[in-house]
Amino acid sequence: MAQLCFFFFITAVSLLLFLQSDSYTESAAVGVNYGMLGDNLPPPSQVVTLLKSRNITRCRLFAPNSDALSALQGSGIEVILGTLNQDLPQLAADVSFARNWVSTNIIPYFQTVHFRYISAGNEVIPGDLAAYVFPAIQNLDQALRDFQLPYNIPVSTTVSTAVLGTSYPPSQGEFAIDIDSIMRSIVGFLSANGSPFLVNVYPYFSYIYDSTNIPLDYALFNSSQVVVRDGELEYKNLFDAITDAVYSALERAGGGTSVKVVVTESGWPSKENGDTATIENAWMYNNKLIDHVSGGGGTPKRPGEGIEAYLFAIFNEDLKPIGTEQNFGLYYPNTTEVYHVDFID
Repeated sequence: MAQLCFFFFITAVSLLLFLQSDSYTESAAVGVNYGMLGDNLPPPSQVVTLLKSRNITRCRLFAPNSDALSALQGSGIEVILGTLNQDLPQLAADVSFARNWVSTNIIPYFQTVHFRYISAGNEVIPGDLAAYVFPAIQNLDQALRDFQLPYNIPVSTTVSTAVLGTSYPPSQGEFAIDIDSIMRSIVGFLSANGSPFLVNVYPYFSYIYDSTNIPLDYALFNSSQVVVRDGELEYKNLFDAITDAVYSALERAGGGTSVKVVVTESGWPSKENGDTATIENAWMYNNKLIDHVSGGGGTPKRPGEGIEAYLFAIFNEDLKPIGTEQNFGLYYPNTTEVYHVDFID
């Protein structure tokens, strides 16, 4: 009887996690970034309750946090889990360190927490840690395989659009020359393993750096007219143009059309930058982003392909740099809304 019960337990877990592993191919959905750079944030159990009350079914953790992972157990919320950037050299150099990382941060939770992806670092390419990313991805992937989990957790890395040497027009998107070999190695791995490319997409920053040439309505999903024509491709919003520039870069780096982009961060600040960073603009951007990606229309370059995206962030975080960085949250730390966002069930 004990053996039979154990068989049914493993079968049930395997089925659950098989369905989880297949979720990479699901239609678009919107999650949130759960940042913790604040000294007045609510405990993880309260945060998870808040997410569930809003029907938010996906979140991203920048690094392992045992309290947050424990609170997420049994919640049904899928998780992107990042590694600390400072761990990348050891993850790259020593597969046993990667095994210990998986043993500590995945194995105790994998039966009750839905791990969607693991990200080896956040926004370290280009930079001093860039060369460690690909071997860290390889070692984390090997460590997961060594544990013989009954499902696959894709391993990738998260980049900013600073990886692009060319981003305009979108069809000419290309990785910067100085990181081309690094990116080709990573893209080759992602393509061979069916893993996505994780990228942070911020029309806000593109706009403030070039407001002379970029209309605000184009950045805010508020343009009803085509703003950019790129051959046969027509763009009414900057989010799609940036995303398609990344797709073009992936194709040029050998990824073909097999590597999917997951937008791990996108958002708009609600204060500390005059008439640009306002509650009204933040409300407009985030709600229209949700409508856009949830509609399933994809981008001009990849029509009909769902876009998986994660809003940045749940809370305003007072330990981030002073200014707009502290004001990307959907909620104040006391869990009252900065503005209302309509998450689609």
